[in-house]
Amino acid sequence: QIHCRVAAPEKPTRLPLVCLHMSPKSGRSYQDILPHLATDRIVIAPDYPGHGESDKPPAEPQVSVGDFAAAAWQSVDALCPGRVHMLGYHTGSMVAVEAATIRPADVASVVNISAPLFTSDELESLSAFFDPIPIDEAGNRFRIMWERVLEYRGPGMTLQMAADSFAENLRAGDDYEWGHRAAFAYGEAYHDRLAALPQPVFVMNPNDDCYDVSKRVDPLLKNGQRRDYDEWGHGFLTVHAAAAAADITAFIDQAEMNDRVT
Repeated sequence: QIHCRVAAPEKPTRLPLVCLHMSPKSGRSYQDILPHLATDRIVIAPDYPGHGESDKPPAEPQVSVGDFAAAAWQSVDALCPGRVHMLGYHTGSMVAVEAATIRPADVASVVNISAPLFTSDELESLSAFFDPIPIDEAGNRFRIMWERVLEYRGPGMTLQMAADSFAENLRAGDDYEWGHRAAFAYGEAYHDRLAALPQPVFVMNPNDDCYDVSKRVDPLLKNGQRRDYDEWGHGFLTVHAAAAAADITAFIDQAEMNDRVT
C-alpha cells in the first residue's frame, strides 16, 4: 500500500500537482504547504515505498528511483488520473524527472527543489557518508542522525520541526537509507533525463546542502529557469509555506496557460 496526503478544493479547476519528498522523509514534508497549493487544484503527496507510512519494497533488488516514480504514478492513477504537474525535493527532484520521462504526455511541468547534479566523485563520497549506521546500545545512529538534522536545518526551522523531521528518518528501521542509495545510483541518469525534458522546468534553489551543485543546472534547461532563495533552507516548506506556494503556483499556472495556447 502507498500512503498519500491529499488536499483539494471543492471544485478543482486546474491540473493536479504531485509533491515528491526527499530521503529518508515522507510526504509529511509538504503538510503545511499543501493547503496553500490546493486552492484550485488537487494536490497529493505520496510516501515512497519504504518511507513514511507506505509499505516496504522487497529487500532485493535494491529499490530504485524508477520504483518511486512508478509508485507516484500509481497514486496519480488512483486519486487524480490524467495530466499533472510534478514537484520534487532533492531525491524527489529525481523522482519527478523520472516520472516525467516515463510518461511525458501526462506531465505538464516539472518543479525541482534543488537539482542534485553531483559529480561521480561527489556521489561516491555521499554514498560513504550516508552508509547506514548500525544500531547499538549507545544510540550512535540516533545521535548522528539528530546532529545532521540540526546541521542542515534552515533559518526559522524550530527544534520541534527538527524533531518531526528526525522522526521520519526512523520509520524504515535499518533500511532508512534506501532512498539515498536509490538517488545516488540515479545521479548520472538524472543529468541526462533532466536535459532531455521537453516540459517547462522550474528549479527552486534554497540555501541548503545542494545550493552550489544546483547552480550547475543552467546549461541543461532547454525550457526552464533557476531561482535562488538565499534566505531559505530546510524547513522552508513550513516557514515560508505561503510564499513558496505562490512561486510554485505562478510557474505551473503559466505552464498550464502556455500549454492551452499551443
